[in-house]
Amino acid sequence: MHHHGYLWLGSGLHQVPDGVRRAGHPEFPSSPYPPLELAHWLLKPPSFVRGTWAEPKEAAAWFAEQVRPHVDAFGCDHDALAGGQDIVGGWWLSGQRYLGVYLIACSPHRFRPEYGCPAPAA
Repeated sequence: MHHHGYLWLGSGLHQVPDGVRRAGHPEFPSSPYPPLELAHWLLKPPSFVRGTWAEPKEAAAWFAEQVRPHVDAFGCDHDALAGGQDIVGGWWLSGQRYLGVYLIACSPHRFRPEYGCPAPAA
């Protein structure tokens, strides 16, 4: 079991149209927008993966590092990661921007075990 990290920071206005956020949409693979279902991150090309961690503590540290510049304090439960859970945070920022930070469990994903791994763990 390992986790892949994904990050999206952009205009919150792009959260409304969901066509390209659906896995069946022809533009889905290249769309930078977060998918509607968390496990669908695993269907994106490996270039979307910001990091891969076998150790839950390291994955939680990356998650906190992504969020730290945007909030005063943040804690991530690495026990949840060790249990194979996805960890997701999303925050509205000034200027109608939205920050999404995603740690998606892989090999296998607990709800979508049929999805292959986009980038094997190192």
